[in-house]
Amino acid sequence: MSSGPSLVDQFPPELLSLICSYVYASGFHPPTSSLDPHLYSDHPGAPVSLPSSYPCAYWPEAVVRRTLTSLCQVNKAWYDAAKPWLWRKVEIRLPRSWLSIVEEVAGGDDEDASEEQAALIVDQTLKKAESAALAAGSLLRECSGNDSDAAASDLHDKVLERLSGPDISIPPELLTPPASRDPSPRRLRTKSKSPARWKLMRSISVAVQDVMERAHPGIYVPPPHDPHPGRLVQHLDFNHFRTIGMRRSVEEGVNNRFVTGDRLVAVLKELPNLLTFGATEYMDGALTFPVLKELLLRGSASRGRGRPARGRDVVIPDPNDPEQEDLERRRECKDLTAIDLTGCVSGVFVSALTQLVNNFLLDHSESDSSDSDDERERRRPRSRNLVQEESLVFPGMRRLGLRGVKSIQPHILEPLVLAFPHLTHLDLSCTRISPEGLAALGASPTIRLQSLALERCNMLTGESIRDFLVGAPAARDIRELSLYGDWTFPSPLNEEELHDILALAPCFKSGQLVYLDLSSTPLTRELLVDVCPPQPCLRSLGLSHIRNLELTAIARFLTEKASKVEVLTLVTSTPELGYGGPVVSARQATIALHAQLVRPLCTPPFSFSLTSTPKTEDPPTRLRVIELAPPLLTGLGAGAGTWRIIRSKGGRGWYVDTASGWVAQPAADGEESKGSVLRRDLEPTHPWRVELEALADANGNVNSGVGWHARKMEVLHGDGLLGREAGLYGAVAFAYQG
Repeated sequence: MSSGPSLVDQFPPELLSLICSYVYASGFHPPTSSLDPHLYSDHPGAPVSLPSSYPCAYWPEAVVRRTLTSLCQVNKAWYDAAKPWLWRKVEIRLPRSWLSIVEEVAGGDDEDASEEQAALIVDQTLKKAESAALAAGSLLRECSGNDSDAAASDLHDKVLERLSGPDISIPPELLTPPASRDPSPRRLRTKSKSPARWKLMRSISVAVQDVMERAHPGIYVPPPHDPHPGRLVQHLDFNHFRTIGMRRSVEEGVNNRFVTGDRLVAVLKELPNLLTFGATEYMDGALTFPVLKELLLRGSASRGRGRPARGRDVVIPDPNDPEQEDLERRRECKDLTAIDLTGCVSGVFVSALTQLVNNFLLDHSESDSSDSDDERERRRPRSRNLVQEESLVFPGMRRLGLRGVKSIQPHILEPLVLAFPHLTHLDLSCTRISPEGLAALGASPTIRLQSLALERCNMLTGESIRDFLVGAPAARDIRELSLYGDWTFPSPLNEEELHDILALAPCFKSGQLVYLDLSSTPLTRELLVDVCPPQPCLRSLGLSHIRNLELTAIARFLTEKASKVEVLTLVTSTPELGYGGPVVSARQATIALHAQLVRPLCTPPFSFSLTSTPKTEDPPTRLRVIELAPPLLTGLGAGAGTWRIIRSKGGRGWYVDTASGWVAQPAADGEESKGSVLRRDLEPTHPWRVELEALADANGNVNSGVGWHARKMEVLHGDGLLGREAGLYGAVAFAYQG
């Protein structure tokens, strides 16, 4: 075999980067989900169309990272191509990995060492930038001997003079060697930590380019190479972060936390391109006021804050303002597009969010006269122009997850939500949103929601929900809607209000709903069969905790109006299953389930012919997963036929047809491939059926991402209520019964 050089070594950098981008994109969830968990990772090939349960439509995150890591170890060219994609998405899983991220991105915790390191970065970057500028200007070829040294010295002096100007964010003490530094007024005043590394390098690059442009108009100086990965990160979440099992005492857990506010602020300052951020209850004590400012007051929010409402007059900032450097830096960052704060209820977070809303979102023009002079002075804008400021909004935010943020009061929660004028995904489940707040959200002329969750919001009224869904422009395009309630927090809707929603709401009349949960609402046979419009796109339907709804009415609705429903929840619902009617034994409930729901809806019509091969017809519906209450699942035993019981890591469980799944349909001779089809007759040795059987045998010993009909909205990637998550987010979506 020939041992000559590989053609891959001759590929241009753009092609290598394109290959790495396809590897990274292989981990994206598809736009059309199969509704099934990711189970089989060693399958050959790739799906030919969507949806697809087998082969899986995306790679697991671990496979993507392992592939990119391997590419980084090939050679320098592959390393430069794969590194941006390897750092684009950062998921914090272990405490030590978080400390490594802090060291790599922010340079550690020591403020003095960080400042010394910043000075070293400035010195090295200056040398590289000046060398590149001299090479670009061909000064070294025009001069010789001492002339070249003189040119380099002259360029260095001009760059330092440019960097010492008032519009440059580099402190003067960083432009001098540590041994020769003198205490300067800027150094002695109270200020934040040294500027972010990316900001230092950008300022130096701009200064060198400006100096060279004046001497040689039209010249281009390439920016210095930035080896630090902070500018590459676009996604940061703590969904998988845990400290359980580390054998730490309670005192260590309180006094020696891994994720602290100072560390998180230091990391966020180095992430100018961050777009999505996810937090959990395991680290919400680090969500301090500076952290929330770094997350929300970046990009457009910082550029608009403090500007006059008309004329855009010149605003002269206070040179002694210790926050001016941070404000200028945040103005060059990108807007955050998604933030997930599921379960964040710590006192630190509540206090920080309250302070943020009070300082930046609430109108204090009519504040209480009892406020002190210092408080009023602090709220006053630091500008010589006493003009009215624009209201602060966050135009870049598209997806907001506040599920379980129960400690935030309505007067703080509602201004926060209304400050995001372009939301498409909003999860307000288990919050204190009030009818007035929901009405204000519906009055927004710019919000166009596609996914909305109002699960167990005990302060909402049925009238407020009806008015929002029927008349609000923000609710016209909703495709995923959760109004889930249970016996602890039932739905506030009455029968008349539910009738108006089903008959008049634009999202129901359009027939574009793909996810719907009406659990605990007063749904009757007439409303479901006669009033509700057809839902030809509906794939996941929640009808739990409705005791008076007959099983025959559900079957008729699925057959006539929603035949594409694949997942149905019936936890403590229907008299035939033993709820809301006469006492029914487990055997009678099992027989009723199969006789009235499983057999007529999930079995192909019987056909028989003596003269020819009988024509195979599809079942009346696509139903293949039914969520039931734990006592009923216990009564089902090992299941019947291909139907098996799969339990989650928590208290939920599903009755699943293991012989059904979205698989690639092989093409016959001379025919084109039909793409993915929902097969009902998978053979016992089929990989997808084998994996489902293994889940059934596990009896709940599964990961947190196994389940159907999520109760938590997937926010960070925009998959909504049909998305799939693991970690703590997955436990909230699929494991928790409440």
